[in-house]
Amino acid sequence: MTNHWIDYKNSDVIMNIGGNTAENHPISMKWVQKARDERGAKLIVVDPRVTRTAAVADLYAPIRPGTNIAFLSGLINYALEKDLYHKEYVLNYTNAASLVNPGFGFNDGLFTGSKAAEHGQYTYDKATWAFQTDAEGKTLKDPTLQDPNCVFQLMKKHYSRYDVKTVSEITGCPEDKFREVADLFCSTGKPGKAGNILYAMGITQFTHGSQGVRSIALLQLLLGNVGIAGGGVNAQRGQSNVQGACDMGQLYHIVTGYMPMPADAHKDLAGYNATTPKAGYWTNRPKFMVSMLKAWYGDKATADNDFCFDYLPKLDKDRSHMAMYKYMAQGEVKGMFCFADNPAVGGPTAFRKREYAKKLDWLVVSDIFENETAAFWKAPGENPEEIDTEVFLLPAALHFEKEGTITNSGRWIQWRYKAQEALGDSKSDLWIVDKLFKAVRKAYAAGGKFPAPILDMVWDYGDDADAVKVAMEINGYDASGALVENFTKLADDGSTSCGSWIYSGFYNNESDPASKRREKETEGIGSNARWSFAWPVNRRIVYNRCSADPEGKPWNPDLPVLWWDGKEWKRNDVPDFNATVPPADTAKTPFIMSPELQARLFSSAMAEGPFPEHYEPWESPVANKMGKVQFNPVSKVWYPGDNAEVGSSEFPYIATSYRLTEHYQSGIMTRNMPWLNEAMPEMFVEISPSLAGKIGVKSGDKVVVESKRAQIECKVAVTPRLKSLKVNGEEKEIVGMFFHWGFMGLSKGASANDLIPSIGDANTTIPEFKAFLCNIRRVG
Repeated sequence: MTNHWIDYKNSDVIMNIGGNTAENHPISMKWVQKARDERGAKLIVVDPRVTRTAAVADLYAPIRPGTNIAFLSGLINYALEKDLYHKEYVLNYTNAASLVNPGFGFNDGLFTGSKAAEHGQYTYDKATWAFQTDAEGKTLKDPTLQDPNCVFQLMKKHYSRYDVKTVSEITGCPEDKFREVADLFCSTGKPGKAGNILYAMGITQFTHGSQGVRSIALLQLLLGNVGIAGGGVNAQRGQSNVQGACDMGQLYHIVTGYMPMPADAHKDLAGYNATTPKAGYWTNRPKFMVSMLKAWYGDKATADNDFCFDYLPKLDKDRSHMAMYKYMAQGEVKGMFCFADNPAVGGPTAFRKREYAKKLDWLVVSDIFENETAAFWKAPGENPEEIDTEVFLLPAALHFEKEGTITNSGRWIQWRYKAQEALGDSKSDLWIVDKLFKAVRKAYAAGGKFPAPILDMVWDYGDDADAVKVAMEINGYDASGALVENFTKLADDGSTSCGSWIYSGFYNNESDPASKRREKETEGIGSNARWSFAWPVNRRIVYNRCSADPEGKPWNPDLPVLWWDGKEWKRNDVPDFNATVPPADTAKTPFIMSPELQARLFSSAMAEGPFPEHYEPWESPVANKMGKVQFNPVSKVWYPGDNAEVGSSEFPYIATSYRLTEHYQSGIMTRNMPWLNEAMPEMFVEISPSLAGKIGVKSGDKVVVESKRAQIECKVAVTPRLKSLKVNGEEKEIVGMFFHWGFMGLSKGASANDLIPSIGDANTTIPEFKAFLCNIRRVG
């Protein structure tokens, strides 16, 4: 996220779309309420149901699951059409003036360069998704924003199709309600106002999830809400350290610090470095990569051997979650480690995860309770004698039973101390990984295939691995062993080591490491610079050069982030630019991580196209109103024919999934806590009173919910929180369900994710949990 939770108190209008802050992120709601109490801020909630957040909102707008891009595109068009965008911000801080290749275009759901591929999908040649350049290779621009090929005009043309009537017909949001949202949120598109967008899995868990997030970013850029106090594109993380896991390279396509994973095509370090961006701060990536290799391989990593770059595994094909399980089904995957994860309940089409686990030779699961993934062979109907997979269950310590860091949604890295000893034989993740690696190294010392990466690895954290020693390696140090101040001190000559460049500075001394600081701010805008450490370099609001105009005057003098006093920059945050130079120079480069050094309203980086476009979910009750292409044209189809047809009469209802306050993720922790089970004892689905009347059920009745892939049985709750929506003139019903239950634990129940399709976003492969088709009927 660009800002942080405490900064919500500086917002004038807060729009919560695809999230449920009051239930799933209750502490953040404190700061939303503070803005309402002290600033008179307004809260907008856009959601398929009346959640607890919607119940306290100033304005609630219903939306059909899977139509976020249409809704946000309508807001973008509204801002452009009504002249409500922040003109000076857009002209100076975005690429609105850049001229695009005249050959670029869009027609009937496809951008130029499309080519038909298998399963009705497409690939793209992005040659026309580029800028016009002069003889020196510099991008041509039109500062008047009138050229028909400039980004601004192309954007206006693309979004003009998303008028209020069309958006209403697609999303099911009434026209008058949409106008209320548009008027209120677009009122922040001027100096002195701050609009804040909060989102969560209700934006991302779609086949077009990445473009949904991008739509939020585009709207915020047009309104001048990025880089300012109270503004931002703010993801509500699903758990307290999911940010930290991503930072440490837990996603398959990256290593630490969001550097791309080396691929098969990168035969050496030079080949990898050849993909380094030519402009922007990412030009420093070779320093970060070499420093990471030095942290991992120490004295063994030298310039002569490419700093052991050849030791790294190379990405050969899609290794995402759904791909991995597909390969498992085909017998390619022989064994799996599963730490604090429960795909047998939490994964899409979860029953297949349990089925495919039978193909494994061995499975290691580390968790605080025995979960469904570890116990797949105990599932109802299974015969353990017919399953050959050898399962190892390692008892893990709870988060309060171990020491280390935790990184919150706002990128704040906080040290967490151990509160008590772990129970019985339970061990921390660090202890388990440390002992495992040492055992593997001992085995490789006797020989093996390509043992060097194991034998040469730096692993000096002590007999019982010390989290502080790990933290110092992540922070980085120089050749003498002295901790480096931050990542600006890293080099590509082998003189520095750093486990994750973005964390450099969080533990740069032993006496007073920043991650252990706990000093509350007594005055200021809420940055709390002495409370923990925020990456990068303790910056609380990223792209904060945009908080002031090109002359350095803050857009909002009452909440200045940074400002030029005529001689030097004054600050309430760490500058996201070179603060030793005057405003005229820094105004040209406000987005230092972008190769253009400006925000990208137009970008070739996304798989589907330079601008977001509404596509229907893989399963939809209606044809795509915006063009002939029904759903994301470049998403990977892993299971052809696994989806219900458009407008299916067999599966006539829209289904979506979400979470409860009383239970957490796949439920393995909360379903083993009696008090929480007492508060929310069993699995159920929610339907509207009108749908209940159609199928003849009342609250508490048992129902069968069925999708193209599976069926489950549970109780039903009839609630006015859900209502039918008018889509393209027809009433469409929604079935809502929770995914926390499985066959293990103190509270057992059907797994909603058994019904979910295994289809994902074209950029991230995140599964489409939030929109599919189902049928529902009474049992008996």
